[in-house]
Amino acid sequence: MLPRLLCTSFLFGALALGGCAKSEPEKKDERAAPQAEAPKAGSDDKVAADKKDPQSGVDYHSFANTDDYRIEHLDLDLTVDFSRKVLEGEARLEIKRLSKKNPPLVLDTRDLTIESVEAGHGERLEPVKFSLGEKDDHLGTPLSIKLPKNATAVAIRYRTSPEASGVQWLEPQQTAGKKHPFLFTQAQAIHARSFVPLQDSPKVRMTYGATIRTPKELRAVMSADNDPETEKDGVYEFEMPQPIPSYLLALAVGDLEFKPMGERTGVYAEPALLDASAEEFEDTESMLEATERVYGAYRWDRYDLLILPPSFPFGGMENPRLSFITPTVIAGDKSLVALIAHELAHSWSGNLVTNASWRDLWLNEGFTTYLTNRIMQNIYGDQRYKMEMALGYDDLQADLADREDRDEIMAIDLRGRDPDEVFSNIPYEKGSLFLYELEQKIGREAFDQFLLEYFNHFAFQSIATEDFVDYLNQTLLKQYPEKLDAERIHQWIYEPGIPQGAPHPQSDAFSKIDPLRQQWLGGEISTKDIDTSGWTFHQWKYFLDGMPEKLSEAQLKELDSTFDLTESKNNEVAFSWLMIAVRNQYKPAYGRLENFLSTIGRNKFLRPLYRELEETGQGELARRIFENAKAGYHPLTVKVNSKVIYGDDGE
Repeated sequence: MLPRLLCTSFLFGALALGGCAKSEPEKKDERAAPQAEAPKAGSDDKVAADKKDPQSGVDYHSFANTDDYRIEHLDLDLTVDFSRKVLEGEARLEIKRLSKKNPPLVLDTRDLTIESVEAGHGERLEPVKFSLGEKDDHLGTPLSIKLPKNATAVAIRYRTSPEASGVQWLEPQQTAGKKHPFLFTQAQAIHARSFVPLQDSPKVRMTYGATIRTPKELRAVMSADNDPETEKDGVYEFEMPQPIPSYLLALAVGDLEFKPMGERTGVYAEPALLDASAEEFEDTESMLEATERVYGAYRWDRYDLLILPPSFPFGGMENPRLSFITPTVIAGDKSLVALIAHELAHSWSGNLVTNASWRDLWLNEGFTTYLTNRIMQNIYGDQRYKMEMALGYDDLQADLADREDRDEIMAIDLRGRDPDEVFSNIPYEKGSLFLYELEQKIGREAFDQFLLEYFNHFAFQSIATEDFVDYLNQTLLKQYPEKLDAERIHQWIYEPGIPQGAPHPQSDAFSKIDPLRQQWLGGEISTKDIDTSGWTFHQWKYFLDGMPEKLSEAQLKELDSTFDLTESKNNEVAFSWLMIAVRNQYKPAYGRLENFLSTIGRNKFLRPLYRELEETGQGELARRIFENAKAGYHPLTVKVNSKVIYGDDGE
């Protein structure tokens, strides 16, 4: 996921490594330091009181008893009801027993209405007893199912809530076409449980199939084998043959058309956005081929894009075979396509080799950010690569200056916390910088070979940070003992901040801007003396983000009148300018500010702007805009920004 320009996911919108990997991922990690039995998910008091390090490979954000059972396959049969804003139908789970005992099967749910449960073998299922436990604010509600002896299949009839945290229902006026409603899901981090009862943990990988029933004029697409030639008849069949974690389960329904971009790539979008999207992202096939040449074969058959309405809360989401993409990156000049490179890179780092828990998010996002920069270099050249790297470093420094020590650690302790809090530039940019240092120390060719072997070694597995460390010990640390140091690697992963002497990516394209900015601020030149004709969006962002906190009204007017910043068509540039405008209460930009906050749902933009309004004494304006706009926001966007505007307890 990509929270910043490179995966919001989601780091929201930020975020992957002994012996060899465990051949049976369901086994407990025996290398963890001895300690008491892991506290149950949702037990905040117990977690807060436990001062010991979290156990490697333990998912503290799932109720599921994954040491007893593992879901191996999911079959869905769901009806999409736009009038009631619910998904309704059946989830059938094929389970593998890991214990000779017969404890209840415990699944994750959030705000689901469970109508009936059956269990048994094959097609011979019978009604069984089930119960819902106590609701936890972060984790939802455990569903406990009493299984017949040796049962390997469970069928659950259920329906979702209209307020499901992982589902957004859009009215026609919220779409590009304005004629039809739209639905999309967002399962990361732990929101799959709001639309499917399952083991909602990244350590559990499963295949799935689905039958989705929709209004006949709409098309359904999923993170599966989409067929653009399928007739719009209201019934759509899907198969996902590669095992994926639950957070990569994804569905969208809307007035969607398809346009190919290459042999294995294409784009789904509303008709009004289709041509512009295909043109903007036409280099996707080249990106895929460039990544394959270095890091091995693409293992997901096709790579298509789905362009969502602007309320999508992240830059992108790496749902396999079909990345979900915000339309805010359609700039008309390919200046923001690093986001596409990022979501594509997840096909290797994240989707193929997956973090076992949200503590290990850096295994997904740090690796993916590193690969993103390499893809951009291969397709767009060294200057673009250096600018992307330098901006990422600046983003990291800004986050480090704004976070507690505990949140600067890559292998972060999230016990008792909402896992959505893990998404920042730490797992993304600190993780990427760590890998960049390894590359610098042993050489690019050797490091590329290491990554290729790493992806092959752990393919279709979910691993913990300690699995990576063990693998590193058995490979690079043995091969390059004079160049790599275990103590320094430990410092990178388990300690806050950045180790002294870490690489500092820089770009000549930015160093030329610093004196121009300073000369203008000092009154030596006017804005008309600054030649911006060859500037990329990266240079505009660097120019604006480097401005001092306070600018005079005259300076603001001069910048705006010369460069027409308030009306910028590039959302990244507009965001940087609006942050300056809010900080200095530059009222001529407030019309664009309100429109920007009301029509875009991307948290990378919204959260900083709302926070700046609050911190500059403009909370009343923030609340008015938020209350008017929130009906069109995703539930995650409402949750995140309610905390900014109303405090931790929301409204």
